[in-house]
Amino acid sequence: MGKDRTAITPTREEDFPEWYQQVVRAADMAENSETRGCMVIKPWGFALWENIQSQLDTRFKDTGHQNAYFPLLIPLSYLEKEAEHAEGFATECAVVTHHRLETEKDEESGKTRMVPTGKLTEPYVIRPTSETIIGAAFSRWVESYRDLPLLINQWANVMRWEMRTRLFLRTAEFLWQEGHTAHETQEEAEEETRLIHGLYEEFLRDHLAIPVVAGEKTEAERFPGAVNTYTVEAMVQDKKAIQAGTSHYLGQNFARAQEITFTGRNGEIEYVHTTSWGVSTRLIGTLIMAHADDDGLVLPPRIAPQQVVIVPVTPKEDTRDAIIESCEALAETLRREQSYAGSPIRVHVDKRDLGGGVKKWEWVKKGVPIRLEIGPRDLEGRKVCLQRRDQAPNEKEFVDREEFIRNAPQILSEIQQLLLDRLTVFRDENITSCSSLEDFNAHWESDNPGWLLTPWAGSTEEEEALSKEHRITIRCLPNNQQDDTEAPCFLTGGSTRTRALWGRAY
Repeated sequence: MGKDRTAITPTREEDFPEWYQQVVRAADMAENSETRGCMVIKPWGFALWENIQSQLDTRFKDTGHQNAYFPLLIPLSYLEKEAEHAEGFATECAVVTHHRLETEKDEESGKTRMVPTGKLTEPYVIRPTSETIIGAAFSRWVESYRDLPLLINQWANVMRWEMRTRLFLRTAEFLWQEGHTAHETQEEAEEETRLIHGLYEEFLRDHLAIPVVAGEKTEAERFPGAVNTYTVEAMVQDKKAIQAGTSHYLGQNFARAQEITFTGRNGEIEYVHTTSWGVSTRLIGTLIMAHADDDGLVLPPRIAPQQVVIVPVTPKEDTRDAIIESCEALAETLRREQSYAGSPIRVHVDKRDLGGGVKKWEWVKKGVPIRLEIGPRDLEGRKVCLQRRDQAPNEKEFVDREEFIRNAPQILSEIQQLLLDRLTVFRDENITSCSSLEDFNAHWESDNPGWLLTPWAGSTEEEEALSKEHRITIRCLPNNQQDDTEAPCFLTGGSTRTRALWGRAY
């Protein structure tokens, strides 16, 4: 018996990294650009980002944050003010050193070329992150405790000069949001850090249908210059980890470097406590690796650019107009009468002059949650041919048109929940508890072994040695550890209540 054909080759099992690239290509989401390491995000991919952006933005504003915008170019001296921060980003910075071009003739080729002139007095760094430039603004904006808290978010692009790039997951330029806040007290700043950490955990679970493990980073894995870094870690289908979002308590480190002071309630000058936090277009890469299958993208309904696509099936010209009119009427009824997750259902009628099979597979590969076909017989019987992306591509059901209209929100809800449940089971089945060094070492002998949860009381140096030996990292020290009883560390034997989650990561 021959092997079942799939829309994507190679399959996940055959070559996971190449499968990922082919899913991005088949869904027409993005492509590599002429600029080294940078991508062009195409309309379908950008529509997905717009939905993520708008839904997150609502959450930020509901928790009191406001949007602002800050310069792309950061004076080099600003980055140098916080030593640990500067060191952490030094190898990733793109630097602007000149402010004009002039033309000159190349004597050998005879061609005109552009040469940089007008060297800058001080170089500018294209922002790898904005703590320093935003801190400079905060130092001007904050005078008294009455100006606090200052809760600011920025939607922007950043650049980190990555050597090995992959669309959405790791590119030299990417899109993100970065929150930056200033507070009167340490307690308020830490509360803010935990608030956003929890918000990210809920957003990935409830909107992207990705169950994450939330926890704190170890000292070795913290954001440069942070006192504490909190992360949400997602397991994708090759059992590797992706850091899907981070929230940092920065203490007064950046406040001291940027002179962000205020007059306190006792009349004395104090430094603010700051936080920063962010997620990026890496969420799209995480989403693909978490949910897509060997036929293409699979999108959770809450963030799908289109939740329902209706495909008219018009084998005969004399019924074409009536079928298209019926499809348009159904789309309008769904938009007007039904909503899902607080918004009208997003519906598209595909009227392109292409074969039905071509259209079907295009929407399968794009991951649309629900596909409907309406042909002459469906029109006569007032039925629709229903196909769901969480089921096999050729699985279909003929349902009454009015019944579908009534049940569309429930079907979308079922798909969203099924994707979450499926991934939760997968994650939990691939996290193993481990209490001995022998078992720990043996676990990492295969390429994709899943994660290990261990009692941990080791030092930063011991952590880094294990990380280097096995090409792994402590992804986090999980929150709400179910088993927080005293246990011997698998490495040192010291008694500890701390559990560490280890894994290979992107």
